[in-house]
Amino acid sequence: MTADSGDRPIQPDSWVEPHLPEPFLPSYYPAPWPPPKPSLRSLCIAIALLVLTTFSTLAAGAQFAAAYAIGRQPVLDDFAVSYFQPFFEPRLFLLGIPFAATLLGILLAHELGHFFACRYYRIQASYPFFIPAPTLIGTLGAFIRIRSPIINRRALFDVALAGPVVGFIVAVPALAVAIAQSKFVFAGDGDALVVFGRPLIEQILEALLRPGVPHESLLLHPVGRAAWVGIFATALNLLPAGQLDGGHILYALASGRHRRVTFAVAILLVPLAIYYWLGWLLWAILLLAVGSRHPPLLDRWQPLDGRRRSWALVALAIFILCFMPAPLAV
Repeated sequence: MTADSGDRPIQPDSWVEPHLPEPFLPSYYPAPWPPPKPSLRSLCIAIALLVLTTFSTLAAGAQFAAAYAIGRQPVLDDFAVSYFQPFFEPRLFLLGIPFAATLLGILLAHELGHFFACRYYRIQASYPFFIPAPTLIGTLGAFIRIRSPIINRRALFDVALAGPVVGFIVAVPALAVAIAQSKFVFAGDGDALVVFGRPLIEQILEALLRPGVPHESLLLHPVGRAAWVGIFATALNLLPAGQLDGGHILYALASGRHRRVTFAVAILLVPLAIYYWLGWLLWAILLLAVGSRHPPLLDRWQPLDGRRRSWALVALAIFILCFMPAPLAV
C-alpha cells in the first residue's frame, strides 16, 4: 500500500525555479559578405576631383618652390599672378610636385584610414573626394561619405581614429625631412603673405634637427609646408566636437556628454578667434549650428574596451602635438 497523500500536497523531488525573460540587447556583427562597392559614377567623380586638386595644389606648390628658391616666403603682392601663372606656362607645374605630392599623400592617407576602417566593419563608404580651390595651399581638404549606419561604439571609434593616426604618421616624417633641408635666412617673415604658426611637434623637431637655430632664421622647404598643412588638418579633425573625428571619438567614449562638450568647445573657440585667429569664429559658428547632432548607433550598449580607451589618450596626445592657437597670421 501507499501512503495516503490526500491531506497534504505532493512535494516534487525538486523545484524548478521560474526564469523571467532576459532583456533583449541587440548585438551586431559584421556581415559575412563585403559591403556594396561605391558606384562607377562615384569613382569617376572622385578621380575627376583628384585630377583638379592635383593641378590646383601643383600651382600652389609652384609659388612655394619659387619663393623658396630665392630664400623667402610667398608674398601677398605676388599671389594673384604667381598662382595662375603655371596654367599659362605648364612647365612651372613641375616646381610644385614636392609640395603637391606631399600634401595629397597626407590627405589621401587620412581618408584611406577612414575608408579601410569602414571596409573592415562592412560599413558602406564612398571613395575619398578632394576639394580643389585656388587658395594658398590649392585645396580645402578631402572627405569620404559614410552611406550606412555605424554598428557600435567600437566601430565608430576605430573609423574615427584611423584617419588622424595614419595622416599624422605620414606627416611627421615629411616635416622632419623638410626641417633638415630648410634654408637659413636673415630676412624673417616680415614680407610674408602669411606667418605660419608652430605646432608643438614642429618645435620638437626643430630642437632635435636644428638645435640652437632660431625659428625665424629657418625657411621651411615646400615639403614641410605641405606637412604643416596636414598637421593643421589633423588638429582641426581632432577637435572633440560635432561630427569631426574628435567628436566621433568623444561620442564613442561618452555619448551623453557629446552635446555639452561640443557647445563648450564652440564657446572656447570664440576668445581664440578674438585674440589669435579669426578663422576660429567660423568653426565656432559651424559647431553651434550643426555640430551638436550625431547619428545614432545601431548598438549603443556595447562599451569600449580598455585598449581603445588607451588609444583615446594617443589621439589626445596627437591633438596636443598638432594644435596651434594662432595657425595663420596675415
